[in-house]
Amino acid sequence: MSTHTYWDYLRLSELLTLQGGQEGDEDALLADELHFIIVHQTYELWFKLVLRSLRSARNRLAEPRVDEETIPHVVHHLRRISAILKVAVHQFEVMETLTPQDFLAFRDKLVPSSGFQSFQMREMEILLGLERYQRIHYGNVDPLDHIRNLAKSSPAGAMAWGCIQRARDEESLLSALHRWLHRTPIQGSTPTNPDDDAVVTGFLEDYLAAHKANHDGTLERLIQALDRTDATKLRARFDTIEEAARSFLFADDLENVDDEQRRWHRRVRAAILFIESYRALPLLAWPRLLLDAVVEMEEQLVIWRHRHVRMVERTIGRRVGTGGSDGVAYLEQTVNYRIFRDLWAIRTVMLPKSKLPVLKNAPLYGFASE
Repeated sequence: MSTHTYWDYLRLSELLTLQGGQEGDEDALLADELHFIIVHQTYELWFKLVLRSLRSARNRLAEPRVDEETIPHVVHHLRRISAILKVAVHQFEVMETLTPQDFLAFRDKLVPSSGFQSFQMREMEILLGLERYQRIHYGNVDPLDHIRNLAKSSPAGAMAWGCIQRARDEESLLSALHRWLHRTPIQGSTPTNPDDDAVVTGFLEDYLAAHKANHDGTLERLIQALDRTDATKLRARFDTIEEAARSFLFADDLENVDDEQRRWHRRVRAAILFIESYRALPLLAWPRLLLDAVVEMEEQLVIWRHRHVRMVERTIGRRVGTGGSDGVAYLEQTVNYRIFRDLWAIRTVMLPKSKLPVLKNAPLYGFASE
């Protein structure tokens, strides 16, 4: 009878032989190059775990009916992703023990490879919901085309491009989240209610009226505090904010969508606003935590990107990337990626609890025992 050990379970005999670089012999590597390989392999292992958790959360949220007890499972996996990204950010401290001059000793060996080619990062972006038209190019190079072309001549290329294609064939977390939000009861009404559109519109109109009243009060206090005799510009600024709030909540800011799609997005945004506004209600407690978990996850991804840029700049300055990209200049643009834009935008129009419109059908949102 065989005995399984810790090293057997983790397959350490295989894992610890994968740091040999191009030579396949880590004894032939500089200590700094071994450091570089291990740190980046560790990142890819973290990305693998993120992808597993991301699919687990997406799969549950994409079900036709998402029971209340399912939401904690989704939140759990989203929080795990955030925790991983936090660790990944701190991992840059280890990377930065590699000095710029020591990196230059072996940097040319990387050409034309680049972190730009991390297909697992691209897979994550796709599964989260980043659209291809949103993806930043360097020069005229599309990142996905770049990976596809390299895959033709790389031994591991088939796996890399296969992972990208698989992700593109799957539903994104953003899509699953929107479908789930679209079914949210708003003032007691669901999309199956024949009068649902009127209920949603009424909720938004009531909310915007309360929003304007709150803004008007703030505006007057601001004018008095600043002792301004001419408040025309300040009033115009507040009017612009009100117009933007209406345009966003009614999805009038969306281009190239028909009336049905606009109504669909309007209901999704109204659902986000409703959950965030009445978050203390028992039925909305876990949905609110889910939205918070999504925002935290994307926030950590943005922080990771920013930290990555600064690490690269600290190490190589503004050099051209080993894969031919613009290096830091390209990476700085990716910091502006936002996938869950509606969740971020809703914060601009939120009201204090005391100023919210009256909740209708309140018993629907209480505990089942009530």
